[in-house]
Amino acid sequence: MTTKQSIMVFVYPVIKLISKLFKKNMQISQSQTASKTSFYDLSMKKSSGENLDLTTLKNKKILIVNTASDCGFTPQYDGLQKLYDENNSDLVVIAFPSNDFGEQEKKNDLAIEDFCKVNFGVTFPLMSKSTVVKNAEQNEVFKWLTDSSKNGWNDKAPSWNFCKYLIDENGNLTHFFEAAIEPTDNKIIDAIKSKN
Repeated sequence: MTTKQSIMVFVYPVIKLISKLFKKNMQISQSQTASKTSFYDLSMKKSSGENLDLTTLKNKKILIVNTASDCGFTPQYDGLQKLYDENNSDLVVIAFPSNDFGEQEKKNDLAIEDFCKVNFGVTFPLMSKSTVVKNAEQNEVFKWLTDSSKNGWNDKAPSWNFCKYLIDENGNLTHFFEAAIEPTDNKIIDAIKSKN
């Protein structure tokens, strides 16, 4: 772990406390509206360069998270891995590394993958580094997640690293959780355990 990353791990509890005190990044949105276009028709490229066939994820919930290696919220990888380990028969966690919030991500997919495995033991799928905020380069998955004309209700793009989007077993976007909400928060766990 680099010095910068060690500092981030040290200050993470302070960031969490400040977020809770000021309710910053604590917003949760949810809906039971059916998607207008199919999530399973989208294309995702893994950090290995292979495409992830989303039809293989049908009948599972999917938690999509935009991530970064040098962010104050990077320690959330621990919670994401715990969530995945405890629910992987019913849930897939998918990380989308991005550099959209101030040069907080490694230069290439291999470096990101190595960092996540060595420092947090990540075994859930890591996608290729891409753009998650709304602009011309936004990746296809986040275009769907942040456009109500496609997903049925949500227009919220990530406001920072580690925002979370939950998709149900039928490919419908059901929840949006802001960055400061821990992966192991009861609200996320309840959403994952709920039957649709």
